[in-house]
Amino acid sequence: MSQAPSDPSHSSITRDGIAVGVATGAYGISFGAVSVAAGLDVWQTSVLSLLMFTGASQFALVGVVASGGAPVSGALTALLLGSRNTLYGLRLAPLLGWHGWRRAGAAHLLIDESTAMSVNRADTPAARVGFLATGLAVFVLWNLATFAGALAGTALGDPRTYGLDAAVGGAFLALLWPRLHTARARAVAATAASRP
Repeated sequence: MSQAPSDPSHSSITRDGIAVGVATGAYGISFGAVSVAAGLDVWQTSVLSLLMFTGASQFALVGVVASGGAPVSGALTALLLGSRNTLYGLRLAPLLGWHGWRRAGAAHLLIDESTAMSVNRADTPAARVGFLATGLAVFVLWNLATFAGALAGTALGDPRTYGLDAAVGGAFLALLWPRLHTARARAVAATAASRP
């Protein structure tokens, strides 16, 4: 979709995107285990991650199924939750400036993390690097971790035992960190974190 970054600042954006991918991707182990525990098999879980690829919607779908809800209800819940990506797309389309197959490919990587790592960039090339580095890192690592978690299945036990529930907070912090360059931003973040 884009040539490899040569600008030193692009290397920094790429590193940040990969860091977000590692933090977010690790939580895929939890999704894989939860999905198998909800009744999906390893391959259904993996295909769901490859095709749906929006973590919150995936958790919503298997959550409804695990609690005894109809798969159609789970799919509708996931669709409703994933509809926020449409708004992200409206914001990012003019910023990224891709057309045709590039835009279609980018649509699959349109998630919270790739959006956050691109909207705060100064120009289109930097926004593209942030979007691709983060989107691809999360996609690859989330799917590998989902597969590993699904293989482990119920043998993994409660994912919180391994601290994987902290991956979501870590990913959020990684998204927030680049925006904390002023005293005011740090004060707002500290106040928000201290609220119950």
